[in-house]
Amino acid sequence: MSSFRTIYWQDNKVVMIDQTRLPNEEIYLEFETYEQVANAIKTMIIRGAPAIGVAAAMGIALGALKVNTDDWDKFVDEVNKITAVITATRPTAVNLFWAGKRMQRIINSGESRNVQDMKERLVKEGQDILDEDIATCRSIGIVGAQLIEDNSVVMTHCNAGALATGGYGTALGVIRGAEEAGKKIKVIATETRPFLQGARLTAWELDKDGIPVSLITDNMVGHIMSKGMVDAVVVGADRIAKNGDVANKIGTYSISVLAKSHGIPFYVAAPISTIDYDCPDGGSIPIEERDINEVTHILGKKIAPDVNVYNPAFDITPNANVSSIITEKAVVSDPYLKGLSDLIK
Repeated sequence: MSSFRTIYWQDNKVVMIDQTRLPNEEIYLEFETYEQVANAIKTMIIRGAPAIGVAAAMGIALGALKVNTDDWDKFVDEVNKITAVITATRPTAVNLFWAGKRMQRIINSGESRNVQDMKERLVKEGQDILDEDIATCRSIGIVGAQLIEDNSVVMTHCNAGALATGGYGTALGVIRGAEEAGKKIKVIATETRPFLQGARLTAWELDKDGIPVSLITDNMVGHIMSKGMVDAVVVGADRIAKNGDVANKIGTYSISVLAKSHGIPFYVAAPISTIDYDCPDGGSIPIEERDINEVTHILGKKIAPDVNVYNPAFDITPNANVSSIITEKAVVSDPYLKGLSDLIK
């Protein structure tokens, strides 16, 4: 388990570590309204697909608590509006929509049409999703650890650790799982421009928890691999299509191409909730484009002239570049269409 908390529920408030202030300040923010939670997701105070799912569920529960009516139909209508606001914050991470649907299922379950009872049920569901996420990531760590050799150097991109989940990690969960199995692991973290999640978050998280980490710039990856300095790559995912194509932080695709060229295994670690079984392939995954200031500025300081800027937040890694997908149930390899489908049978 990590030595910090990413998100939790306390006194009918949602508390999050402010990831935009890391690594310089470790600050926790309290949110009292669903609008504040939605803004936290949109502005990346919290980020990472599983963590966004937890935040969405808790945000919906927080909003439901504030609905001032005892009329069931009016209550449901208001919660639907709250859910729509929350799920409109970021388009690529499928866990956001998964969490929204799960909260909707609670309302539609027929367990109760009492507004107060349902408010309590939604609060509990948000907390259950957090607890389940931590347990799921631990299982991913156990399952994935078998793929990591002792004394390995593992490269990771962006942040798929405790900060991106309820508190253990997917890609970093595999690394934590290998360490807990007694293996000595070193990590190479890419800086992950333009938002620097690798430099600001992954390096901070691993160093804080005593896991050896070296930081490199994104354009060093090919050189590092050509020198035989990487034994495996493990990344997370924001959405996995049913054919095994993977949407992850921009730059992931390039790393997968380099890994394949150098014969280095490229693993994707993600919970089953990240698999979009309604999405046939990577071409159907929406790609979020973010503010151009993320490219032209670093920590508020302008570093580029006023020119045209393109800032896609994610790219698609084709299944042909993926050695295996690590889930909480099993390691899935090609053919992905069958292997991923078997996970939910």
